[in-house]
Amino acid sequence: MEAIARDFFLFLSKNSFLNKIAQKRGGKFAAGKIIGGIDFQSSMRFIRDLNKSGLSVTVDHLGEFVDSEEVANERTEECIQTIEMIARENLDSQVSLKMTSLGLDIDHNLVVRNMTRILDTAERNNVMVTIDMEDVPRCQATIDIFREFKEKYSCISTVLQAYLYRTEQDLKDLGRYHPFLRLVKGAYKESPEVAFPEKKDVDENYKKLIEQSLLNGNYTAIASHDDQIIEYTKKLVEKHNIPTTQFEFQMLYGMRSKTQSRLVKDGYKVRVYVPYGLDWYGYFMRRMAERPQNISFAFKGIFKG
Repeated sequence: MEAIARDFFLFLSKNSFLNKIAQKRGGKFAAGKIIGGIDFQSSMRFIRDLNKSGLSVTVDHLGEFVDSEEVANERTEECIQTIEMIARENLDSQVSLKMTSLGLDIDHNLVVRNMTRILDTAERNNVMVTIDMEDVPRCQATIDIFREFKEKYSCISTVLQAYLYRTEQDLKDLGRYHPFLRLVKGAYKESPEVAFPEKKDVDENYKKLIEQSLLNGNYTAIASHDDQIIEYTKKLVEKHNIPTTQFEFQMLYGMRSKTQSRLVKDGYKVRVYVPYGLDWYGYFMRRMAERPQNISFAFKGIFKG
C-alpha cells in the first residue's frame, strides 16, 4: 500500500492541469498552513512567529525545471532580495534553492553566474544557502556545482538522499570539505537500478549516513518526521558525546508542530522548512509521496484552528 500511495502522489505531482488550478485558486488556502505565503514578503510574519518559538527556518521559493534564461535570472534576483531582507529584518533564516531554478537545464555558465551573485550576497550578509538535491539525472551536476563553490564560499551547504545507492560514496567524497549537509530520505520516483526500492533499506541507509556524517565531524541536518530516525539520532549523539551544536533536526512547515516544539524544549536545534510561492502543488504532492504519515500531518496542519 505504501508503494501504491507513493506512486499515486508522485503521479499527481506531475499533473499540469491540477498544478494550474492550485496556482490560480489555492495560494491563499495553503498560505500559513503548508507554505508561508505566495511571496517572501507575505511569509515573513510566519517566520517571525517560528523564530519567537525558538525555531530556526530555511525558506525556499518553490519552482524548478526552469527552461527560460529570463525566468532563471528573475529567480536569482528574487533570491538575492530574500537574502538581503533576511539580514535586514534580523530573521533566523537560511535559504534553500534548486539548481534547475537557476537554469541548470539551460546552460552551466548561466547557473554559475547566477549562483555567484547569490553567494556573494550570502557571504556579505552571513546567510547560509543550501543547494537542494533533485532527481538522479541532475544529481552529479548538483554535487559538482556544490564542490566548485565550496572551494570559494563558506555560506553554502547541500543535500544528500538516503534512497540512492551512490549516496554513501558521495558522503565520503565530500568529506574533505567538512560540509554542512542536510540528509533526507528522498522524494523523487527513481528506478531500482539507482535507488533502494524498499523502505526498510532506505531507513537503514539513512541511519548509516547520519552516523558517518556526524562521526566525520560534519554539521548535519537530519531532515525527517520519522520518530524512529529522530530517536536513533538522539541515542547516537548521546553514545558518542556529539554536541547539540553539531547537528539539527529539520521538519516541514505545517507538519509535526508539537514535535518541533518538544524537541526545542529538550534542548535540540530545530529548523523548519518554509516554502513559499504559487508553485506549491508539486511540492505538496511529493511530500505526501515521501511518507504516508505526512498525509495526516498535513491535513491536521491545514485544518487546525
